[in-house]
Amino acid sequence: MLEPVIVGVDGSDASLAALDWAADEAAARGTVLRVLHAWRWERYASLDPAWGVNRSALQVYADNVAATAVERATRRQPEVRVTSTVLAEDPVSALVRLGEESGLVVVGSRGHGELAELLLGSVSLGVAARTVTPVVVVRGATAARGTVVVGVDEPEDAAPLMEFAFHEAQLRGARVAVVHAWRCPAHEVPDYPRAAPDDHRLRAERQVEEVLKAAVRARPEFAGLPVRREVVEGPARSALLDAALTADLLVIGARRRKGHLGMQLGPVNHGVLHHAPCPVAVVPHD
Repeated sequence: MLEPVIVGVDGSDASLAALDWAADEAAARGTVLRVLHAWRWERYASLDPAWGVNRSALQVYADNVAATAVERATRRQPEVRVTSTVLAEDPVSALVRLGEESGLVVVGSRGHGELAELLLGSVSLGVAARTVTPVVVVRGATAARGTVVVGVDEPEDAAPLMEFAFHEAQLRGARVAVVHAWRCPAHEVPDYPRAAPDDHRLRAERQVEEVLKAAVRARPEFAGLPVRREVVEGPARSALLDAALTADLLVIGARRRKGHLGMQLGPVNHGVLHHAPCPVAVVPHD
């Protein structure tokens, strides 16, 4: 059986959008959808006693959140088998741990709680930073636009991103847009020789071609998918956000760095996750 898609839900509008996206993804992949609701007792322990919170009431609430999510996903995609798990555990830790048994983790862009007003919720950011499984943060427009955008930098890091992006495009019948941003000191330093930009641009174009050839060599079935190349001079964040304006999905990479802090997403990925106009997939690579 294919690895399941796991989605974190907390009853918020953002998590319901993630649930809908995950149900559609599970249907496209022909796999199981696993709904996870994780809650922390400590979060409620400091509430006013008049609120009447106790562990039994929280368990009932948690079970209802999960059951409602299962019902919604089943109505949306009746052919998908949907299961649920409720845990009294930190949601980031639960999603990261259970994500190791899945093919994809899906989260909303924000949730309930004191951080809900931020551009990106703490759970979404924590999962994106720590998971060893590809994670999709569902935000912005989710309507089909026919393009999967993938941002690439160095060719040696691009293989997992390209495989994920091509696979997603194949599922959607979409094209792939490969975005590579480059910068030239000649445009930033006064009186610098002006012949250099062409060299930088040509090097960037060669890198993109190298990435595409390697992807097709690894997975020949991707050879027929339509591809658009976007080699852009300027900041990577701006190039990716511009390309994402007409995308179904934006795919970015994150290097695994072992340690207590998990993966370091970097300023470009942080900017994209906070501001992208479409769902963002973060794909770990070595």
